[in-house]
Amino acid sequence: METVQVTPQQWTLLAILAGTVAMFLWGRWRHDMVAAAALLASVITGLVAPLDAFSGFGHPAVISVACVLVLSHGLQTSGAVDELARVLLPAGAGRTMSLAALVGLGALLSGFMNNVGALALLMPVAIQLARRIDLTPGQVLMPLAFGTILGGMTTLIGTPPNLIVSGFREQAAGNGFGMFDFAPVGLAVAVGGVLFVALVGWRLVPARRQTGMEGFDSGAYLTEARITEGSSSAGRALGELEEALDESGAQIVGLVRRETRIVAPSPSRRLRVGDILVIEAEAEALASVLSALGLKLEESVRPEPAEAQGAADRPQQAGPAAGQAQDEGAHEDSASAQAAEVVLMELAVLPGSSLSGRSASDILLRSRYGINLLALSRQGRRSTTRLRATPLAAGDLLLMQGPAEGIGQFAADHGCVPLAERALRIPDRRRAWTAGLVMALSVGMAAIGLLPAAIAFALGVLASMALRTVPPRAVYDAIDWPVIVLLAALIPVAGAMETTGLAELIARLMLEWVAQGHAVPGLVLVLLVTMFLSDLMNNAATAAVMCPIAISAAGVLGVSPDAFLMAVAIGASCAFLTPIGHQNNTLILGPGGFRFGDYWRLGLPLELLVVVTAVPLLLVVWPL
Repeated sequence: METVQVTPQQWTLLAILAGTVAMFLWGRWRHDMVAAAALLASVITGLVAPLDAFSGFGHPAVISVACVLVLSHGLQTSGAVDELARVLLPAGAGRTMSLAALVGLGALLSGFMNNVGALALLMPVAIQLARRIDLTPGQVLMPLAFGTILGGMTTLIGTPPNLIVSGFREQAAGNGFGMFDFAPVGLAVAVGGVLFVALVGWRLVPARRQTGMEGFDSGAYLTEARITEGSSSAGRALGELEEALDESGAQIVGLVRRETRIVAPSPSRRLRVGDILVIEAEAEALASVLSALGLKLEESVRPEPAEAQGAADRPQQAGPAAGQAQDEGAHEDSASAQAAEVVLMELAVLPGSSLSGRSASDILLRSRYGINLLALSRQGRRSTTRLRATPLAAGDLLLMQGPAEGIGQFAADHGCVPLAERALRIPDRRRAWTAGLVMALSVGMAAIGLLPAAIAFALGVLASMALRTVPPRAVYDAIDWPVIVLLAALIPVAGAMETTGLAELIARLMLEWVAQGHAVPGLVLVLLVTMFLSDLMNNAATAAVMCPIAISAAGVLGVSPDAFLMAVAIGASCAFLTPIGHQNNTLILGPGGFRFGDYWRLGLPLELLVVVTAVPLLLVVWPL
């Protein structure tokens, strides 16, 4: 074996990459921030030319990802997916057929739209299905999440790593992969994976019943307490009392004044003698709460889960005029929160949500939306302690109380998906057909080579805005900007791996030390390393790092790079072992009541199935 010579530039870039991967794994900083730091470090050290620093934002793969996200948004909001689900999901089928149909639909949708969007749309359906076929929500949600990940590997636009792989192939060979070049291998792997999770895999998922509303029901009381003469609470602002309640895990969820109930009253409202506070508190904390605030017990109700909504809404005021109370602070309470029917609703925090890292007190839940955060569940564990100060995270499950309209607006504004039971929406058929037609035409133009993919999808976005399937103001909201920044930042860094020779150096070491210079073991090694990295960090980042190594490995072996690049595409779409490898895994963490170590039970056999299925097909479809 030859002595390895590493240049100073290679050492520098290797240190930057190692630091980047470590920061991805640590998870303290957002992926786009880490990628931007890696790019700037590469520019400062001379590895990337200043003029090329932001060239990634104009890369065809990045443009395509942004445009596909917008077109996916059109499919989501038009009701086209609901119409398709109504047709394809059998109403009275048995357990196996129902699971297979749901997971198959998720895989089909994710082949042509954003994976997270496909999962979010089907999650309420999955939870209803779980109740109907007598499974826990987690036993349906994990197969669905994995199915939507698998479906992404079937087309060029199914997932960002495929577009990245195609972009590197265009740089290496002069032309990228076609729209359906991923299908011969990807479709076989996806179908095999869907059948596995529907027939066998769901049995490997931990069957925890304490999820959703059941997990939230852990002994909290709704207590009505009156402010009497001489009470220390009289004359104080409501926000002052809430701060005192934080440590005990209690919170004020309503106020009754002059027989009028105010849901989620403003923190600035001054309390008066005779006011009745509606307090949610654990039984063991109730006495200390009443004593600390100088309150007198009015009545205490221990609601059954089905009665919690009604208990939180008693007494209900007669009409909108009741919201016009002239007392101090009344103008700051949401009128809808005072007049609308109060509901309990579960919300799952989506990856990329604006709630991530923010607490309830930062969001102004009451003054802006007129709603309460009653509890949150993280990795299957319920918490009510210091909710106002607890930073929220993707995958958290929130139990909200308030008017349905206010909760719905909050979910739309901050990137949450409601998990309440609902029938599939009645779609706007004209918009649904228009959105589907625009997507189909864009895919068709790219598939037959009439236009480059980036141009075809950009044209589709323009058509969507003109036809109002995606309002112009919604275009920028539909784009997942952290993903765009991550891709645009890492593409120049990946280019530096090639120009410095680091990619070839890593490829030689992998092939000589592990694969012993043989092509087939080298292909398997590239697939396994990609799968390993995608379980630990963002799959788009994994593809950007592994593509130069895959191309260099093929060059060292003297074979076509196509099979190696396809191995990267498949491996990047196989993040099944942890909740952090893929956004879909994170999204089901709270609603499924999962913990970090639950994913490998189904994920490990599924990844083994992918390797066994994909490698022979890669060798046949993309000969070395």
